[in-house]
Amino acid sequence: MNETNQRIRYSLWIALVGAVFFIPWLGRVHLFDWDEINFAEISREMLVLGEYLRVYVNFDPFWEKPPLFFWLQALAMAGFGVGEFAARLPNAICGIITLIVLFNIGKTLYNSRFGLLWAGTYFGSVLPFLYFKSGIIDPWFNLFIFLGLYFFILAYWRRDRTEGIQLQRSQWWYLLLSGLMVGLGILTKGPVAYLIPGLVMAVYWVWQRFRFYVHAPQFLFYSLIAFAVAASWYGLFFIDQFEAFSAYQYRLLSTPDAGHKGFPGYHFIVVLVGCFPMSIFAIRAFFRMENEAFDHRQDFKIWMQFLCWTVLILFTIVKSKIVHYSSLSYFPLSFLAALVIHKIMDGRLSLNGWMRGGLWALTALYLIILLALPYAGLNIDVIKPLFSKDAFALANLEAEVRWTGWEVLPGIFLLLMMLLFMRLTRRGQLMASFRVLLGGTALFVMLTLAFFVKRIEGYSQRAAVEFFKSKADEDCYLAAYGYKSYVHLFYGAPQNGDKCCFKNEACIQRLLHEPLDKPAYIVTKITKVKELQNLPGMTEIGRQNGFVFYRRE
Repeated sequence: MNETNQRIRYSLWIALVGAVFFIPWLGRVHLFDWDEINFAEISREMLVLGEYLRVYVNFDPFWEKPPLFFWLQALAMAGFGVGEFAARLPNAICGIITLIVLFNIGKTLYNSRFGLLWAGTYFGSVLPFLYFKSGIIDPWFNLFIFLGLYFFILAYWRRDRTEGIQLQRSQWWYLLLSGLMVGLGILTKGPVAYLIPGLVMAVYWVWQRFRFYVHAPQFLFYSLIAFAVAASWYGLFFIDQFEAFSAYQYRLLSTPDAGHKGFPGYHFIVVLVGCFPMSIFAIRAFFRMENEAFDHRQDFKIWMQFLCWTVLILFTIVKSKIVHYSSLSYFPLSFLAALVIHKIMDGRLSLNGWMRGGLWALTALYLIILLALPYAGLNIDVIKPLFSKDAFALANLEAEVRWTGWEVLPGIFLLLMMLLFMRLTRRGQLMASFRVLLGGTALFVMLTLAFFVKRIEGYSQRAAVEFFKSKADEDCYLAAYGYKSYVHLFYGAPQNGDKCCFKNEACIQRLLHEPLDKPAYIVTKITKVKELQNLPGMTEIGRQNGFVFYRRE
């Protein structure tokens, strides 16, 4: 079998596996507030308004995000209907593409086995897998940035005639592709798509002792392509959006926006625990492994180390701490982990005691959580005292969520998988052992989603979601009071800005105090009822799981 046919064959098998794992049950659980529902609502309003250039939420211009991801979601909604499945489908497709990309890059750098290991490492780690089942922007954003940096590296290698790799295209072609990918990244989430590769390139420049490894005209060409792609949309609304967009970016950098605070090592802990098991293997790649001649493989390893550190340090500096902010680091981490596994399988590294200990430590942490949740679910009264000072959380626990005890199965599966992995490694069956570890972790995540996500959503938001869904066909006003939410927008399904006009202080006063031409339904948390219950015309029509529902005639 020639190389091209082998690439196609493996790529098709990877696509099939990705489709089997990423696409099923995307619509099984409601979208989660804020990000998933926020983005899905933007895409829904694109369809409602027939406006695909301006981004709207609550039928007001929304300058915080560019439109590319919302175009993908709107396209899925146009084909499959507005709902959870369509909102999450673009990321499932991104997951399939990502695995194929990693395999083909890995094969180019090393061989087919390494390509499969890299794709398998990304596929078989918890958070990377989980994000492909979500409706957030970052999977596409990260893929574009990574490809932009990868093609830039190829351009540098082509110009520098780096040993060990044969590149058929000119450096200008790779710079064109690099700029195109970064430009698409800017259209997906903003200028950070240009900033991060630029910082990595600057770090590499310092490491090269300030040697200009690309000429100024080449870097300028790359930058012009990136900004030309971005300007295809940004240029249309530059004056309108510049002030609002700049203010938003500054707010994310300088403040814990929307209450997302965290300690300085937040993202390091997220990556260590959330990227099980690849995080344990990746750590080993940051230390000396063996003496090898410097070639494109060693150089790529250095680029990936710089990318990982840049992302983690940058978002440690940023005041807003959100889990997915550091998700770009999953690309270099998965490469470094695959490299360590590759060397272990070749006998050039050993699966030593601290790696085994790290894997067992994270396994134990997951086991504690996954065994504690079913216990808590079956013994709600036991854990209620822990939330005695939080009335809303205490009321959340009143939700009618059915626990059976079978929810321990994902934890048991994880334990058995790890025992089998360790046994196979001791027997020297390394290929089989890593198939068990990576494939088993993917199955573990699927089981965990199946057993836990819908139950957790039952406590957190389902009461509000179901209430607003019940009013979607009624001619009324809908609002969430005293807390930030997009549930009343997406699940209330307004067709214009009048139904959900809870946008500013004037609108709040209108809904709460002034005469109305149709009923208003207002949902608040149990901790905010005193602000609403005595208002004229305000009638409580129910309360459930910490949410209180009001109707005002």
